[in-house]
Amino acid sequence: MAATHHEYRLHPGTKGNGFTSNSQDDVSNMKESSTQTEGKVQGHGPRLSKVNLFTLLSLWMELFPKRESQRQDNASVQVTGLVVVHEQRILGLHCSGTELHAGQVAVIRHGPRLKGCDLYFSRKPCSTCLKMIINAGVNRISYWPANAEISLLCDGSGAAGSRLQEAMLDAAAAERLKSSSRLHICVLLQPLANSMLQFVEETARNSDFLGRMAADDPSLDVHELFRKERWRNWDSFSKKFVIDDAEVHRELLSKMNLENFCTEPYFSELRQHMRDLIRILASVAASVPVLEHNYGFYETEPTTSKDRTLSQDIVRHCIIQAAVLAYRTEDPKVGVGTVIWAEGRLPQCDGTGSMYLVGCGYNAYPVGSQYAEFPQMDDKQEERQRRKYRYIIHAEQNALTFRSADVKEDENTMLFVTKCPCDECLPLIHGTGIKQIYTTDLDSGKDKHDISYLSFTRLRSIRKFIWQKSSLVQSASEQTATPLLNGCVKNRRDDDGACQYNKRLKN
Repeated sequence: MAATHHEYRLHPGTKGNGFTSNSQDDVSNMKESSTQTEGKVQGHGPRLSKVNLFTLLSLWMELFPKRESQRQDNASVQVTGLVVVHEQRILGLHCSGTELHAGQVAVIRHGPRLKGCDLYFSRKPCSTCLKMIINAGVNRISYWPANAEISLLCDGSGAAGSRLQEAMLDAAAAERLKSSSRLHICVLLQPLANSMLQFVEETARNSDFLGRMAADDPSLDVHELFRKERWRNWDSFSKKFVIDDAEVHRELLSKMNLENFCTEPYFSELRQHMRDLIRILASVAASVPVLEHNYGFYETEPTTSKDRTLSQDIVRHCIIQAAVLAYRTEDPKVGVGTVIWAEGRLPQCDGTGSMYLVGCGYNAYPVGSQYAEFPQMDDKQEERQRRKYRYIIHAEQNALTFRSADVKEDENTMLFVTKCPCDECLPLIHGTGIKQIYTTDLDSGKDKHDISYLSFTRLRSIRKFIWQKSSLVQSASEQTATPLLNGCVKNRRDDDGACQYNKRLKN
């Protein structure tokens, strides 16, 4: 039987402390939330629960890169991220646009398909959004317990005082809508599995993206680079998502009608859980360093395609979405995540511009399986018939199987994946009509007998963008470089550098 988790959950009309253990109804609900298959993970590390996965993705969507023309001028309205989930599968990733709030974007994008969905907001939605999504028949709304979509953190003087009064009126209207509706509107968080923080930090520090950098420059201390990136992210994310002053946070929760969270020990537990989730997000984001380190996603071959090329900050944002998904993996050794986005023809109501989610996934055993039914061995162990590779559904395969939208021939559809696509997945990606792949090539050209990556370097029908040094840095070192199979150049040695990198990881 699947392991269940206790959750921090505030139901409409809840009395007492606001935290509830799982009732019998919740057990079946949480069983689906906590694991894809019917058994406890027997792999090498813990997994993110789906509740925490959706929560982290909503926070990350709030940080979706914006052009100057997209930035909101109204200081009282906070950009909000939103994840739309139906039957535990992600239908949409959204954030506020210049004119529309996240909930309104969801209504425009999904319409009647919102019926029965669960919505995860990075902030408490305003009454304007709430009345529309309640009307659409959603199943549940969960939100991050910090500042609301219409900010309640004004000081009360001058124009700010007027905004605060409007925010208070909106909060009262939202509470009335909540108490009068049938759906659950709650703060839904789950404690992390034991050692989850350490596991995420270690695996993020050893990511293929940092591995590529170490292979290119053996003198680079990628662990120190990761440490600096993680602390920079922590400082930035914690300021945005966790109110530093505990008393201010307590007052804010009261304004949002969450007084039940203000008593101890629930208040301290809530804040600690919020900090833990932000630490996870900071570590995952640090696995793909910011662009000032002369690395980015650059095309492997020249092309005459007229499809638009994404900016580096948007590509990095999508890759980190995939990296967050990888922590739901059921593979006992390697977590892989994939997201597929397309550029549509509809008006740009979303904060993502013309981009919309097609699908996402992570590597796992087939739905409904029990872990004990399948092998856990990898290619370094002797008995080939007992290895996992013939049973694991790859992240790309899951994303294509459970996609929420079809791939359209006349639209630019892009796949972002945390590892180089293997020979098993490339025909599916090509046959679906995907036009661009963004990934790392650390495994490119390798044959591991059970799984091979030989076709990626020969692929010409899809534009490939791999994590590598910028063209300006490459051109400066071409005289002392040797060519790669994919047409790029790097400093002499590939396998030797990767070997040195792996040795450093073990030290």
